[in-house]
Amino acid sequence: MQRRHLLSAAIGLSLAASGAFAQTPATPALQVWKDPNCGCCKDWVELMRADGFQVQVFDTGNTAVRQRLGLPAKYGSCHTALVGGYVVEGHVAASEIRRLLAEKPDAIGLAVPGMPVGSPGMDGPVYGDRRDAYDVLLVQRDGSSRVFQRHAGAATGGFKPTSGDAAAGALPASEAEVRKVDTAAGKITLKHGEIRNLDMPPMTMVFQARDPALLGKVKAGDKVRFTADKVNGAYTVMSLEPAP
Repeated sequence: MQRRHLLSAAIGLSLAASGAFAQTPATPALQVWKDPNCGCCKDWVELMRADGFQVQVFDTGNTAVRQRLGLPAKYGSCHTALVGGYVVEGHVAASEIRRLLAEKPDAIGLAVPGMPVGSPGMDGPVYGDRRDAYDVLLVQRDGSSRVFQRHAGAATGGFKPTSGDAAAGALPASEAEVRKVDTAAGKITLKHGEIRNLDMPPMTMVFQARDPALLGKVKAGDKVRFTADKVNGAYTVMSLEPAP
């Protein structure tokens, strides 16, 4: 009888131990700093939560946090996150974050500069299911980068990007309401109508300003007319003036 009890106890301990080893390690908390008015940032956060990340959101500008964490400004996007000691900048997919945490490279983290349409949080029916090509970059500690994941995108037939001052005068104007002006970062958040030359539907979005002096003309709550273009991968306000 005593031997039977000992055998049962041993089996129980073995099962308990194997169950403990079978448990999946908890996903590290994901802290996110973002513009409170940026709709695509909110969509990205919801995608992270749906994938199982425990997300803590700070509705403040991400520029200072990005600088504090050592990520060069050229990799900047509309939100900055920190997970497992790594920086995650912009619209990086949850699967790519999990791969980063599994591989544990000696790096600052991942970045998707700008806000490419088709990336997580910048996708779905509101964008006409358009997918632009973009790269997820692994940013090294010396500030250099290499491609971590490449996204080929899909042709839509309607997207004809332009760039540079020569084309700025030919850009169609759109109307918007200013939600936030960040002069230090050279960014403006606009709740805008359709931007025809970018095939972009109405939404709220953070733009770079081609000339930071443009931001001195407006404040939150103003109605404006503006033109925008894609410059070096970033959606950029090319002209801006109060609406008549």
